[in-house]
Amino acid sequence: MTDSRIPTARLGENGPEVGVQGLGCMGMSFAYGPVDAEASRATLERALELGITLYDTADAYGQGENEKFLSPFFKAHRDEVVIATKFALSIPADDPTRRIIRNDPPYIRQAVEASLKRLDVDVIDLYYMHRRDVNVPIEESVGTMAELVREGKVKHLGLSEVTAGELRAAQAVHPIAAVQSEWSLFSRDIEAKVVPAARELGVTLVPYSPLGRGFLTGSFTDAAKDLTADDFRRQQPRFTGDNAAANAALLEPIRQVADAHGVSLGQVALAWVQQQSEVHGLPVVPIPGTRKPARVEENAAATGIELTKEELELLEPIAGQVAGDRYADMRFSSAGRE
Repeated sequence: MTDSRIPTARLGENGPEVGVQGLGCMGMSFAYGPVDAEASRATLERALELGITLYDTADAYGQGENEKFLSPFFKAHRDEVVIATKFALSIPADDPTRRIIRNDPPYIRQAVEASLKRLDVDVIDLYYMHRRDVNVPIEESVGTMAELVREGKVKHLGLSEVTAGELRAAQAVHPIAAVQSEWSLFSRDIEAKVVPAARELGVTLVPYSPLGRGFLTGSFTDAAKDLTADDFRRQQPRFTGDNAAANAALLEPIRQVADAHGVSLGQVALAWVQQQSEVHGLPVVPIPGTRKPARVEENAAATGIELTKEELELLEPIAGQVAGDRYADMRFSSAGRE
């Protein structure tokens, strides 16, 4: 593809202008099997050349290793990039496979200091609550996050996997720039309430896993058979056994649209997510993850694909036919709390 930069969108009403597609960096250190640090660094640089300026990480990704890995790139391009990281998933020292959701103020303060140190920056551009601890009032958590803004440690606030009601309660305490939730041709539950609330409140939607964790690209058909033993997707109900077989059949209409445009399945899936900005009337900045420069070029090119009304109608029924939950433990999803 050419080096023309992708369009931009604003995070919230007063947040930074970023490329209309961001980059999910989790897989560069964690979750998706063997990593290649050199290829990942090349991917970061190529993404920036293409106008991708929002880089998404979290303290839980590789127990802080992802933030450390990204730090040299961020330092080299500090004025060009928007750094997004997250707190809330505490990892017990005696069991690194567990995740404990914590939103209490002392933990938030501990987490932000640790992230600032690992990233080696003075301020975090966008600080997300990664998951919601329903035992802590959201007003209390966001109140502490707002204090971090006033103290100059954080510039803008975000929330991940929250309900419409939780978003409204948070917005009443401090402006929320972005809500990050899973949104793809396979996962559309947020359209019922969260998306309308975000539109009303002037909050940008940042879809994670817009490629269905790679399943929508056709790169694997059964996680248990096709992916390495350390790949996180082997634990997700949609991607193994009978569910995987049923869901693989749902790619056919995506394939039809891809053939019509002469593009990949993944590009159609991304174009669909990008086009939800027009469908729902709010900024949408998906953050597909990749570790390969060629793939980030392919993903960025999807911002220039326009799907027709007929193509959107062809893709419409897919999400309602998906077999299996997003997570084995649905505490990590907002869907059950609406």
